[in-house]
Amino acid sequence: MKRILIIDDDIHIGNVLEETLSKEGYGISRAYSGTEALLVLSKSKPDLVLLDLMLPGLDGEDVLPKIKGIPVIVVSAKVDIDNKVDVLLGGAVDYVTKPFHMKELLARISVHLRNAESMLVSSELTFSDIVLNTDTHTVKRNGIEIRLTRTEYAILKLLMQNPTQVVTKSLLLDRISGDTPDCTESSLKMHISNLRKKLRRGNSRDYIEAVWGIGFKMRAE
Repeated sequence: MKRILIIDDDIHIGNVLEETLSKEGYGISRAYSGTEALLVLSKSKPDLVLLDLMLPGLDGEDVLPKIKGIPVIVVSAKVDIDNKVDVLLGGAVDYVTKPFHMKELLARISVHLRNAESMLVSSELTFSDIVLNTDTHTVKRNGIEIRLTRTEYAILKLLMQNPTQVVTKSLLLDRISGDTPDCTESSLKMHISNLRKKLRRGNSRDYIEAVWGIGFKMRAE
């Protein structure tokens, strides 16, 4: 049974979500504030989180970066495009505006649970002609291995896990800290530059692009 954590202080909306999702076969847990949400997450790991932004105590924007390795769908009444951009760049997999259609939300939940499951099953990440194997920690382009440092590998893995999203500098540093301790804000640019050179060697294509003032992303052809 897939488990979903609903983080919302609106009791009515939370009850409707819990009733509907329970009927769909999901196990449900609830949190009514940001602080309570972190407490719940410290004790158990759900398969997906539905997160409201306007919460008592810690708000949703503060809670989001603390949720690691779990797909988060933000469900919020905030309709400003900047809010949507910020939370999507901050790690949310989707943004649903209140009021919402339950059928649409159920479809989005199903898609993101399926995506999360497929990522766990596959040990290979692929982008164009680059293949990164998370089991062997090897990277190949057109079948030829590219030797990367531990930090370069960690950066490339995160970018390839989010191939269509801009990954902010702060998020990069936060997410790769568990894989490599030697990357700091001052050295990040150097690590990215070295990674780009290695991927480009023998090939004029640049696989990583800088998004000015925000971060980095994989460059589509």
